[in-house]
Amino acid sequence: MNDASDIRTFESHDGSLAYRDTGSGQPLVLLHAGFMDHTLWDDQIPALARHHRVIAPDARGHGWSSNASGPFRQADDVAALLRHLAVGPAVLVGVSMGANIAVDTALEHPGLVRALVLSGGGTPGPGDPWIEELRAAQFGALGAGDIGGWLDTFARSAAGPHRTPDAVHPDVVRRLREMAGRTIAKHTAAEPDFNVPVTDTRTRAKEISVPVLALNGALDAPDLIGMAEHVAHAVADGRVTAVENTGHFPNMEEPDAFNRTLEEFLHTL
Repeated sequence: MNDASDIRTFESHDGSLAYRDTGSGQPLVLLHAGFMDHTLWDDQIPALARHHRVIAPDARGHGWSSNASGPFRQADDVAALLRHLAVGPAVLVGVSMGANIAVDTALEHPGLVRALVLSGGGTPGPGDPWIEELRAAQFGALGAGDIGGWLDTFARSAAGPHRTPDAVHPDVVRRLREMAGRTIAKHTAAEPDFNVPVTDTRTRAKEISVPVLALNGALDAPDLIGMAEHVAHAVADGRVTAVENTGHFPNMEEPDAFNRTLEEFLHTL
């Protein structure tokens, strides 16, 4: 579905940032997971663009966006894109890292955000042994130069702690590996991490004044589910639901169910 000719860019304070922009109506910003890119949303963009203006950026250092050459905050990049397009407030929909960025943007640029939909992320959690084991495997593979082994961890993360990786459809695993492969190829082992995190977001979540939907994969890691649900429980208008039989990427495993639940929430705004 994705066509490179459909990818647009704008010049940020530090290089060009890529995004897709299609459809018309209420602006809806889709924020992808770490090491992924906007093609994570290939099953959402055409369906949602029938009724909404869908904007799907590649985070800095991911996909078709430039790498950072100095300190930056991902929430500031989202805000810069929305201001460049002269749209907002927008509904921000994020999976994993994208959910964290959505919360950060709502806290740091509240005037640009109309609502949040969070899946498998949002604020830092208390720590989960399965997640720590997965991260250790990722760092170990990278340290050994084993890119294939590192890519294999994405199948494990997609499955969650309650299933084996072969429970995830091969096409989903293939897409995850392709996205991660594109992003890792942009970087070197000695490259500094210029990303500056927004701090104290777990405590500050109660400052968010817009509706929040926690839309998790029912089989995702409990800590990751809890990150999104924490934000939903912290705000005045927070809602919690799950997509059955899915792990960390419910939008990829069960796109019809994910899209339907998302549209139902959007119709209430």
